Amino acid sequence: MNITTTPAQEQDTLRVNALHALAYCPRLFYLEEVEELYTQDAAVFSGRRLHVEIEKEEGEEWQELVLENNELGLRGKVDALRTRNGQTIPYEHKKGRCYRGVDHKPQAWDSDRLQVLAYACLIEMALGITVPEGRIRYHTDNVLVHVPLDDAGRQDVQAAIAQARQLKQSPERPPITSNERLCVRCSLAPVCLPEETRTADNIEHKPLRLFPEDDEREIIHVLEAGTCIGKSGEQIKISRRDKTTKTLPSRQVGQLVLHSFAQVSTQALYFCAEQEIGVHFISGGGRYMGSLDNRHGSIQRRVRQYQALSNPEICLKLTRQLVTCRGQSQRKFLMRGLRGAGSNLLLEQTVEQMQRVLKQVATTDAIASLLGVEGNIAALYFKALPQLLSESADPAFQFSGRNRRPPLDRFNALLSFGYALLLKDVVNAILVVGLEPALGFYHQPRTQAPPLALDLMEIFRVSLVDLPIIGSINRGQWDADADFEVRGQQVWLSDSGRRKFISVYERRKEESWKHPVLGYSLTYRRLLELEVRLLEKEWMGEGGLFGQLVLR
Repeated sequence: MNITTTPAQEQDTLRVNALHALAYCPRLFYLEEVEELYTQDAAVFSGRRLHVEIEKEEGEEWQELVLENNELGLRGKVDALRTRNGQTIPYEHKKGRCYRGVDHKPQAWDSDRLQVLAYACLIEMALGITVPEGRIRYHTDNVLVHVPLDDAGRQDVQAAIAQARQLKQSPERPPITSNERLCVRCSLAPVCLPEETRTADNIEHKPLRLFPEDDEREIIHVLEAGTCIGKSGEQIKISRRDKTTKTLPSRQVGQLVLHSFAQVSTQALYFCAEQEIGVHFISGGGRYMGSLDNRHGSIQRRVRQYQALSNPEICLKLTRQLVTCRGQSQRKFLMRGLRGAGSNLLLEQTVEQMQRVLKQVATTDAIASLLGVEGNIAALYFKALPQLLSESADPAFQFSGRNRRPPLDRFNALLSFGYALLLKDVVNAILVVGLEPALGFYHQPRTQAPPLALDLMEIFRVSLVDLPIIGSINRGQWDADADFEVRGQQVWLSDSGRRKFISVYERRKEESWKHPVLGYSLTYRRLLELEVRLLEKEWMGEGGLFGQLVLR
């Protein structure tokens, strides 16, 4: 049986589940209700399956109730409602264990108690009846806990509603909870990053890794011109010109990358947005063109980003961290060429020069001046980079310095395509987090490259592009003729070259890196998102860990 009231404007009432989050952790409430950030972990899906099983087992004996009451200020859907002997009792079903105090008697957790009491109050107000209690079934323990609805319980509900309304008006996130055990069970820990905040506050803290180690969803690169991307049920359908078709369950796809002139239907775009699948476009010449913006969350976070990145002091501080991070990674990469028995005077001199220039970063007091410092470091780096090619490497891959568009040699063709893929991945991470790619702190807007993505790229250029390119050349993985197209003075990757590069690049992203400060390991694919979240913490009062990924 379904009983539904006519909903009023949603912003006037609070979800009962929001009070559950508030009692569990005010920061969790704020992230969900104010910043509109949600995530679904295994526990969430497990709870949903439990409710489906209960509905099948209990059948007609139970009622489902969806209610909203403006006077109380609540709305919600009761898990189950049972009426017997003239009494109406709301039930909540929890998959986990109950709380046991010093007497070891089964009790409700504070958040569960508030939730079922809020449902009881909502039923009373909306239906004009008296509800004596709420009940909570903890299925792991197989116990039923009775929660009486007395005056104290009603006051607790009213106080929680008042606190929730006050928090919804606040422009600031509440601090992380002091109870670390709550964070371990929280589905929003990968967004909140409480352990990282504790580490930033206390470098001696040994953080647990609550951030997922890897994202196992596939990144689908569509390289063939004329390929059509569509939707078939809950699947992504890829139809090629040769009439072959491939379907993939949406849950297995993390990104769709459309190269050249592939086509995507409107239905597929809507579906990808709903399923949080990144959609990106790269030209046939290997230039990043743009992405489908399917960000979730409130505009408030981007307002805070704008306020922070309009502050010259914050921008200068972040730029120093960025220039130091990239410069040190470039210097450490060149130092690898000094390992072994042989000596290399050019590398030795370059490494020493770069160290001297890097010392200027801390005392440079203008971003324009830092651009000059970074330019000097980059010039030294690219002049010495050919020294890392082995003597057995194909001479066709020798180069002198960095040239961009059009690339004038095979090495720069690899760099340009690699940086386009990296830019795409950084934009994807920014959109996943919910920030604004166009609001950066270092680079100026140009063509399709949003400034914030150009900023964050600096952290990963050496690790994800320069290093695997040098390694693949030294291993003889490239065919100088088949994998490249030479058009006058211009050099581009051929179809086979792009496929080969994508394979090299994606394998590199699957490798793990141990964070030098946090001390736990993540794949590079996950590190991209983590770095964006650590950047946001810089203007949330929880900074200190951004820009620490220096190549070892």
